[in-house]
Amino acid sequence: MSDPPTLPRARREARLRLAVIAPLLASPPRRGELAPMLRELAARLWRDADDQPVRYGLSTIEAWYYRARDADDPLAALARSIRSDIGKTTAISAALLEALRKQYAAHRSWSYQLHADNLVALCAETPEVYGKAPSYPTIRRAMQRRGWTKQKNARTRGKRRAAQRLEQLETRSYEADAVHSLWHFDFHEASRRVVDSDGTWHTPRCFCVIDDCSRLVCHIQWYLGETTRHLVHDLIQAIGKRGLPRETMHDNGAAMVAVETQQGFTELSIRSRPTLPYSPQQNAKQEVFWGPLEGRVLKMLENVEQLSLDLLNRATVAWVEGEYHRRRHDELGVSPLQRALAGPDVSRPAPSLDVLRRAFSVEQTRTQRRGDGTVSIEGVRFEIPGRLRTLPRPTVRYRRWDLSEAWVIDPRSRALLATIRPVDKTANADGRRRALEPIPDAHLPEPVGDEPLPPLMRTLLEDFAATGLPPAWLPLED
Repeated sequence: MSDPPTLPRARREARLRLAVIAPLLASPPRRGELAPMLRELAARLWRDADDQPVRYGLSTIEAWYYRARDADDPLAALARSIRSDIGKTTAISAALLEALRKQYAAHRSWSYQLHADNLVALCAETPEVYGKAPSYPTIRRAMQRRGWTKQKNARTRGKRRAAQRLEQLETRSYEADAVHSLWHFDFHEASRRVVDSDGTWHTPRCFCVIDDCSRLVCHIQWYLGETTRHLVHDLIQAIGKRGLPRETMHDNGAAMVAVETQQGFTELSIRSRPTLPYSPQQNAKQEVFWGPLEGRVLKMLENVEQLSLDLLNRATVAWVEGEYHRRRHDELGVSPLQRALAGPDVSRPAPSLDVLRRAFSVEQTRTQRRGDGTVSIEGVRFEIPGRLRTLPRPTVRYRRWDLSEAWVIDPRSRALLATIRPVDKTANADGRRRALEPIPDAHLPEPVGDEPLPPLMRTLLEDFAATGLPPAWLPLED
């Protein structure tokens, strides 16, 4: 039986050599029997480390036999000798190494081969300075030893800072120790398009929420856009199904850092942890999920010519619940569903749908018009109930994509005071009006007799009279 190809080549060669001389080691030949046995082994056809037919010479087999006969570890004795220059400084001059350093600093996105080709051209131009050009493996090893690896072009300042940070700080894998302690979420653009009922083609975006500890998909859904409205719609469903997490991790996309999203996390006591700019590796668990989603779900739908968003969502949910959640995860050793059920679970009960909708909204203060009791929100006028007419600047919450309703809240207790809706001028034209509710402690007593001078005016008159000064005006005589 041949060795598995995952074994190092040197190890496979040593095991093959040991197999060739195994009969000689198992039954040591007597005087005069070694030569015939060596000729017999040399005449046989063997399979080398690349599974190709090969024959070995008699002297080669004899050398292997003598090396392994008296060795404590025959396999190590038959292995290839380690090169004497392993780990030593490569054969490259100091001047050429400095030229390579400058070349790499200016062109970090070049491959090893391109760096080597340019060094060869440099040595050909000025052989008196750099001498003979080293080989490609020598240049590659010199660059690898110094960490001069190929990098993507960082054209913006943020990308350059991210690349520098990645060079200076080590990268380590991490995992939350409790279920629903940390959620990852992100958008993904599909590799194919869908068609709607009007015959228009769209590129759908998938929004997915994954638990860090169990890799459980809290919710997944395809949309035709990538806005805050889509993100909030998905997050509310994830919270409704799994409960409130403790933390979330996401990138710095517009929908992730929107006011509604961050306000919702604050209102629900969820810590928001954005990744560093241009550092998708921090959200790797979410990024890795897109591979099987594309490789299995979309591949199984490749023969559907007119793929609809509805079919794409139904197929995705069926795959997540029927296969992904129940298949053994390589890193966990169990399925995501088993890991989630094993706990510990640190989630909190999900609030009602109305509370979640109000949480993911914009909170601002508006001035109430005394004339008609309305406030203006995003250019739309909303009616304030008469019982709140004493609030000069009510605190309102609303969602920018849905101005059909808004909410007035108490800024201190966070309690809901009223749900308000846009002014319906047509309905108001019928002339019917509600009676205003009386304001507590607002009843004024009827004035009795002549109103005396106010206390402040009495004090001012008494103080002026006490000065003894004459009046500061002359009366007009008739």
